Amino acid sequence: MKNTQQNIEARKDEFLNNLVELLKIPSVSADSKHDKDTRDCANWVKNSMNKIGLSNIQLFETPGHPIVFGEVIINNSLPTVLVYGHYDVQPADPIELWTSPPFEPVIKDNKIYARGAADDKGQFYMYFAALKCMIEANEVPCNIKVLIEGEEEVGSVNLENFVNNNLELLSNDVILISDTHMLSNEDPSITAGLKGLAYMEVEITGPNRDLHSGTYGGSVANPINTLCKMIASLTNEDNQITIPEFYDKVLEVSPEHRAEMARAPFDLEEYKQSIDIEKEQGEKGYSTPERLGIRPTLDVNGIWGGYTGEGAKTVLPSKAFAKISMRLVPDQNSLDISEIFKKHFEKIAPKSVKVKVSVHHGGEPAVTDLNSKGYEAASQAMEKTFGKKPIPVRQGGSIPIVSFFEKALKTNTILMGFGLNSDAIHSPNEHYGLFNFYKGIETIPYFFQYFSEK
Repeated sequence: MKNTQQNIEARKDEFLNNLVELLKIPSVSADSKHDKDTRDCANWVKNSMNKIGLSNIQLFETPGHPIVFGEVIINNSLPTVLVYGHYDVQPADPIELWTSPPFEPVIKDNKIYARGAADDKGQFYMYFAALKCMIEANEVPCNIKVLIEGEEEVGSVNLENFVNNNLELLSNDVILISDTHMLSNEDPSITAGLKGLAYMEVEITGPNRDLHSGTYGGSVANPINTLCKMIASLTNEDNQITIPEFYDKVLEVSPEHRAEMARAPFDLEEYKQSIDIEKEQGEKGYSTPERLGIRPTLDVNGIWGGYTGEGAKTVLPSKAFAKISMRLVPDQNSLDISEIFKKHFEKIAPKSVKVKVSVHHGGEPAVTDLNSKGYEAASQAMEKTFGKKPIPVRQGGSIPIVSFFEKALKTNTILMGFGLNSDAIHSPNEHYGLFNFYKGIETIPYFFQYFSEK
C-alpha cells in the first residue's frame, strides 16, 4: 500500500475540495422541496464513481430517491467487500442556530461545518478517495462493490426491495460501513453493536374544533394536557419503561461483558460538560455508557398542538401530537415493540379523548462477531494507522438496514466509523474533523489488504 498512501498524502487538498462540492448539495430526502437536489446528488455520486475508475456504474431508479452502484472486480477468486453509504442528509432545521449556512461548507478549527459532513457524506467519500488512490497505484487487493443510497434518513424505504431484486449483483464476503463514531481520536473504537428502532406518531383528539379556554376550560379534556400525562406515564421514577411486555425479550448482558465495556475510557464530567448539563439521567442500575449501548430507551422527539404563534391566544385545542422513538436492543423486534406500544397507548387513553397511533419506520438491532474476519481486519487496519488497538463498543444509534443486509446477503457487517460523538449530527452546526477525514482515507486501504489476506 506504499504507493496508495503516497497518493493519499499528495491529494489531500483535492479530496477536501471534492467533499466541499458534495456538501453544497442540499440532498434532504425527507423534504419534497429538495427532490431535485437529492437527484442532483445521486448524479454527483455516479459521476464521481466514474472519475475514480469504478466499472459497471449504474443509477437505479426507485419509487423514491435513486440508488447508485459501482464496482472494481479484480478476480472472481478474490474476496469481495460491499461498501455501503448514503448521500441523503437530515433537514437543517432549526436554521437560526447554525453559525454558518448549512449547505455552504466552512472550514474552521480543523473541522468542516455543513449538514452531512459526518453523516454520511464525509464518511462515504473517504472510500471514493481511497479507491481512487488504490486504483491509480494498481494496489486493489480484492473485489470492491460500492452501494450509495438516498433514503437512509427516512428509513431506507426502497432499499430492501432493491437488495432482494439484486442479490447476485450485491453478493459479497463482508459489508463495510462508515456511518458511526469512535470514542475519541486518542482512543479509536469499532462499533460492535447498534440499537434497533421503533418510531411512532400519536394523535390525541378532544373536541371537534378549537374552543375558547374560558368558555370550555375545566369541562372538556384538553388534548395537550392529556397527551403530556400519557407520555409521562410511559416511564417510572427509575426511568424504566412501563409498557407491559416491553422488556420481555431484552437480551441481558453478562456481568463479564459489562466489566469489559467498563474498560473503555469514559469521563462522565466531560460528557456532561460537552452538552451543558449538570446531572445525567437514565435507567437505574446502569452506567451512562451502558444506557447508551445495551439498554432500550424511549424518547419524545417532538410534541405540538394548539396555538404556538406570537402573542397570546386563549385556545383549548382540538388536537395534540407527538413523535416518539424507542431504541431497541437484542432480541427485541421493531414490529413487536410497535404493536405493544400501540396497544398500550390506546389502552391508557381516557374516554374523554380519541387516540390514533401510527407507525413510521423501524429497524432491528445488530451485533458484530468480534471473532469474524471482517472485524479482525478492521481492528488491524485501525491499529496500523492510529498506533493503538481499537476498542469494541456498542452505540445507541440505529442503521436499520444493517440487520436486513445480514439476513438478505448472508454476510457480516463491519461498522468502521471515523466520526466523533461531538460531531453534532442531526443537529445545527454538524461538522467533521479533518483529522478524521484523512485518517479514514488512510485506514480504508489497509482494511481491504488485511481482509484479502484472511
